[in-house]
Amino acid sequence: MSSDPKTARNVLLACFQAALKAVNGSYCVKKYFRDIPKPWSGPMAMIAIGKAAPSMAEGARAVFGEQIQSGLIICRAPCAEAASFNWPGGRLIESSHPVPDKRSIHAGQAMIDFIQALPDDMPVLFLISGGTSALVELLPENVQLEDLQRINEIMLANGMPIDAMNWVRKAVSLIKGGRLIQYLGERPVLNLLLSDVPEDDPAVIGSGLLVPPEPEQQEFAGLPPDVEKFINTIDNPHPEALTHSTIETIIIGNNQMAGEAAAQEAARLGFTTTLHESFLCDEVEKIADQLTQHMKDADKGIHIWGAEPLVFLPDSPGRGGRNQHLALLLAEKNKANKDIYYLVGATDGSDGVTEDAGALVDGQTVQRGEEEGLDVNTCIKRADAGTFLEASGDLISTGSTGSNVMDLIIVCKT
Repeated sequence: MSSDPKTARNVLLACFQAALKAVNGSYCVKKYFRDIPKPWSGPMAMIAIGKAAPSMAEGARAVFGEQIQSGLIICRAPCAEAASFNWPGGRLIESSHPVPDKRSIHAGQAMIDFIQALPDDMPVLFLISGGTSALVELLPENVQLEDLQRINEIMLANGMPIDAMNWVRKAVSLIKGGRLIQYLGERPVLNLLLSDVPEDDPAVIGSGLLVPPEPEQQEFAGLPPDVEKFINTIDNPHPEALTHSTIETIIIGNNQMAGEAAAQEAARLGFTTTLHESFLCDEVEKIADQLTQHMKDADKGIHIWGAEPLVFLPDSPGRGGRNQHLALLLAEKNKANKDIYYLVGATDGSDGVTEDAGALVDGQTVQRGEEEGLDVNTCIKRADAGTFLEASGDLISTGSTGSNVMDLIIVCKT
């Protein structure tokens, strides 16, 4: 294996791109229908929500064509596809993420109005991806949007895992936790999901618009005090009998598929490759320590993990996201190590509130950044990894990927 840093970096980027292609929303929808008969032969409607909504909708239109007589696409603003959107019978709504705002309420009501305007027996294809929880919302009368925004900001700042966050969101929503079912009547529904949650639980993805939680999922311990206090003030009981015999829910893309595609690309390029079964979902500091220790004794080649790092933000965080923060921690712990390269990337192409997917760091990252006048420990303390990594030239920018299946960590040891 060559120790040329350009070779190692290019290999990691090639593996990441292969992963993104494998879980692209359009590709996954078309792949799902490739070997099975279409579920319906007549007119149908489509509702796509999430970061991958435009891409998944594009795949559905390629499969069903004019069968889709009306469609609703709800995506994160700004939506790159909005300017060129031109679909007779289709409507695109840009909404808010990661914190819901008035656009989220508008989008939630627009979805209900869309469903209720359809013929009673018209089938609906749902295409759900990560980001859905913030993009659509309807609130009980005793819940104010400002309170929901404050609680979301607390959850994000405290690095809460996605299942806990979405449990809270379901508790205060009129449409999440399966409550959307009550608006569908007895029409046939196919619910296709791109999973952005560990263990691919359909009741957690998008806060389970069409998937009621199991009884044991209706409580969650260990919430921040302000969040728990807020939840205790909500009177939003689950409707009885939230079942629908004509809803079929299928996961068509997940983090494992992305990791497998990255591993296949690494093997194709001639590298010994290890796709690790462990999923790294912990605080960024702990993951950085774990990876650094593991790679000291690891075999040469490519190592791949799925991940969902957690980061606790200071009061006034700088630029960056959880992947950039983890990457800079790894760079600091591995400075002067010329044999190991770390790529930490978000499969949706956006890390935190930045337009960077993550970073690709090596043993010279810290030196390059400090030569530009920055201090690595100060940037870590301020959660300002993006500023440092821009100076060191290590940020990764993919643009919109049409996907969202959590994060990947791809490591090359030469």
